[in-house]
Amino acid sequence: MFIKPAVPCLFLLAAMAGSAVAADPLPDAVAAPGEAFVLSVHAEGAQVYECKFAADGKLAWAFREPIATLLSEGKTIGRHYAGPNWELADGSAITGKAIGNAPGATGADIPWLKLDVVSRRGSGVLTPVTTVQRINTNGGKLDGACNKAGEFKSAPYSADYVFLKKS
Repeated sequence: MFIKPAVPCLFLLAAMAGSAVAADPLPDAVAAPGEAFVLSVHAEGAQVYECKFAADGKLAWAFREPIATLLSEGKTIGRHYAGPNWELADGSAITGKAIGNAPGATGADIPWLKLDVVSRRGSGVLTPVTTVQRINTNGGKLDGACNKAGEFKSAPYSADYVFLKKS
């Protein structure tokens, strides 16, 4: 008896969620119109920087690599690391190349990205993926001076990664 009234509510909630997404489009630089959804995960980790000499001969922090745990429904399902690479527990993995970016919500947030998949390994959920979007970034930028070449420092960050395929 209680299941029947719940079904229309579930359809209503699903319709409302779909319209909320459509009402808040992504910036053009990271949008992927016409591509089909494969998976969305939340990442928690750090952006790692290295103190290096810049073109002007002064020391500055240079991005080195991301290190993050990929989460779905609060459970670890994979990792994100230098390349950039995404690897899931099912054995599938992809490497991407940035092709577009948009500013994060604040000056402390790393940019949102659109990446083309340039290679894949294994077989699983990520196998058909052709595009990755990094959105909803929080943190990850490193401020301040670096004083010793070769020194490393990390900045905590979180983001959502959306994996898409050509439809």
